[in-house]
Amino acid sequence: MNNRFVINYAPGSTPIHKLNGATKVVGFIALTVAIIATFDFRVMLGIFLFCMACIASMKPNWKPIAFMFAFLFVMNGIIGSLLVLIVSPGSGLTKTGMEQIFWSTASGRFYLSWELLWYAFAMFFKRVASLASAVLFVLSITPSELAAGLNAIHVPYKVCTIVSLAFRTIPDIARDFTDIKNSMQMRGVELEHVSLGKKLKQYIMMLVPLLMSSFAKVENISNSMDLRSFGKCKGRTWYSENPPAKGDYIARGVIALIFAWCVFYIVFFRNIHAPIHDFWCPWVPKEISGYWF
Repeated sequence: MNNRFVINYAPGSTPIHKLNGATKVVGFIALTVAIIATFDFRVMLGIFLFCMACIASMKPNWKPIAFMFAFLFVMNGIIGSLLVLIVSPGSGLTKTGMEQIFWSTASGRFYLSWELLWYAFAMFFKRVASLASAVLFVLSITPSELAAGLNAIHVPYKVCTIVSLAFRTIPDIARDFTDIKNSMQMRGVELEHVSLGKKLKQYIMMLVPLLMSSFAKVENISNSMDLRSFGKCKGRTWYSENPPAKGDYIARGVIALIFAWCVFYIVFFRNIHAPIHDFWCPWVPKEISGYWF
């Protein structure tokens, strides 16, 4: 199952896998806050390299991860950047404080500058860093650990259970979809060597039995939870709830440093000593950008 999905359903053996759910959840929140707080490419690059090093240490199946990064590259790197270049060509000047135009149309309505390309690249890389942190979090945690970790930060346990069940139904839905697809092919429905429009039509037809089987599973799960008196008590224990170990304390120390840096960055660099322009650009002088480092 772990070879087909990015989501893990069995705990791993690496040091990151052995951290408990609360540490992983708080760590993901810290990385997310750090990425949101900054528009500095240097900081985002450091977060991205840290996340990729952690992902590599877990020795994952790189095929689905590569597909996700490729999809993000097409949707945000190409399409998103083209929209920025077309809709707002003056973003380079407003975001970095400088504009060196190297191409423009005869009317001057559309033009390209080096700062505009840097702004589009920085926005794209911000999304890449966000995806890297999300992939790290998903690879390191199981649905049960996620529920236990959310509950540890005082999220209501009913919400935690719903989140856990949502992740656990993904393999069942994928398995049902494969069974429906194989059944249709055995009945003579061609799904491989047909036009794109006909293939989409056949796949849409699969949604009806897939939804019916999914709703049947929801009813069975609901009845099982009612029979076990789910929701009658104010709290509950978790199968994957483990006490903090040595690795957790080390990781929490690093997370505390990330949170402290976020507070310092937001207070000092975004308020007290805020730069004139949001985005740091390597060739824009400090006097123009407002970045003194």
